[in-house]
Amino acid sequence: MIIVTGAAGFIGSCMVAKLNSMGNKEIVLVDDFSNGEKNKNLANKQYKELVERDVFVEWVKGKEQHIQTILHIGARTDTTETNKDIFDKLNLNYTKIIWKLCVDYDIPLIYASSAATYGLGELGYDDNEELIPQLKPLNPYGVSKNEFDIWALKQETKPFFWAGFKFFNVYGPNEYHKGRMASVIFHAYNQLQKNNSQQRINLFRSHNPNYRDGGQMRDFIYVKDVCDVLYWFMINRKHSGIYNLGTGHAETFEQLALSAIENSSEGGEIHYIDTPEDIREKYQYYTCANMNKMRSVGYGTPFYSLQNGMQDYIQNYLKAGNYL
Repeated sequence: MIIVTGAAGFIGSCMVAKLNSMGNKEIVLVDDFSNGEKNKNLANKQYKELVERDVFVEWVKGKEQHIQTILHIGARTDTTETNKDIFDKLNLNYTKIIWKLCVDYDIPLIYASSAATYGLGELGYDDNEELIPQLKPLNPYGVSKNEFDIWALKQETKPFFWAGFKFFNVYGPNEYHKGRMASVIFHAYNQLQKNNSQQRINLFRSHNPNYRDGGQMRDFIYVKDVCDVLYWFMINRKHSGIYNLGTGHAETFEQLALSAIENSSEGGEIHYIDTPEDIREKYQYYTCANMNKMRSVGYGTPFYSLQNGMQDYIQNYLKAGNYL
């Protein structure tokens, strides 16, 4: 059986859909299932059992020989949360426990890191593991992810196969429950619907003289591509390490907004607002994954372009409120 943590969440639930599409039904879903809106992501999914996050470690005992892989996608992902203790508990220490389970029971581990570990990108966006201890994340979320990456690399005993993935800006189906933390694509589309009379998308104004308004650039990756990559590594079980997971191409927020408008039946225009003060000083103006490392180990499938990914997302999911 395959374990997926964070299984009711955005990426986790999409990963369950990917596993189902490949014929996998013996899946154990691990999460905090108290959020009814988030649990809607599990409708029509096929799985063996639901296990609450807090009892998962005890649940594993006696079942370890039946576990094929642990896909540890679960994490506290709120970049505006300032309580470091929460991240230490859920992102750092919980992941250490799962790592140790995989070592003790000889289970392959795939886990979610984050591009938030790169901070302002002072050292670039190269997934060279020698640079990881020098990175300077901008918030407690990014710090927790980087601290685990550092810890994992230092371990003398590791799972026989393990891989961590620095997710860049992931968007796509099943993020309805995420509120403020949902993707810019999700918010852009919904703004066009809510502001139908005004037909406009609000983007953050640039507070950095090196970038014009709308010129902020991010590496946006469609969640279907993320799941394809994780599945490929799960099947191949080679080349352990920490990898970037983006497209390798940066797009401007202006281009994103124009694509959203193009896919809206009502059209629209772009309106700029100030970046909220609580995130202004820790705002990433540019991210772009160096994908050479992943390509070098054999993953050659092309990624969705932002325009094609948005078209699929908006036309097949957002417009009808569909789930993956």
